[in-house]
Amino acid sequence: MKDKDAASRLDRLADQLGKTELPPVHQWHPASTGDMDLRIARDGTWYYMNSPINRRRLVRLLASVMRRDDDGYCLVTPTEKLRIQVEDAPFLVVEMEHENDGDLQRLLFRTNVDDVVAADKQHPILVTHHPLSGEPSPYVRVRDRLDALISRPVFYQLVDLAVEKTGTRTGERGVWSCGSFFVLGEVS
Repeated sequence: MKDKDAASRLDRLADQLGKTELPPVHQWHPASTGDMDLRIARDGTWYYMNSPINRRRLVRLLASVMRRDDDGYCLVTPTEKLRIQVEDAPFLVVEMEHENDGDLQRLLFRTNVDDVVAADKQHPILVTHHPLSGEPSPYVRVRDRLDALISRPVFYQLVDLAVEKTGTRTGERGVWSCGSFFVLGEVS
């Protein structure tokens, strides 16, 4: 029964891949620019004027017109560009499913705004480490220059799937997805 549930969750995520049609924000270069009192916290909560935005559909709409420029994150329409504050990454990975093993494995991620991506060359997994504590911060590229912080429970799932790749430094472990190997860290 458990395998059947996992297969249905995987099928549900796989069905969502590539289905989200987003506005062409990268083509919009409005003359009107400014700042908006919108902040995305590290835990994925969106705040407007220091109040959490509890309407999921509104958050998804705002996320659909987000992009990252050289001067930071912004919401863009054909007529206006508004800079916003992002504490870490604009999205948070809240779910992961996988199929197959080894270099045939495919990892699917769902974000808090329901974007679904498969980790691959265009959507790499990257792990950085805090300079003082050494704590890992794992990310997956969602689109363009927008990343999602992989939540701690999902990162633990990833670590459970980690293997040592032949030809890498001793103790270096990572995961395969769509034929690409992504290093998660070293085993001490």
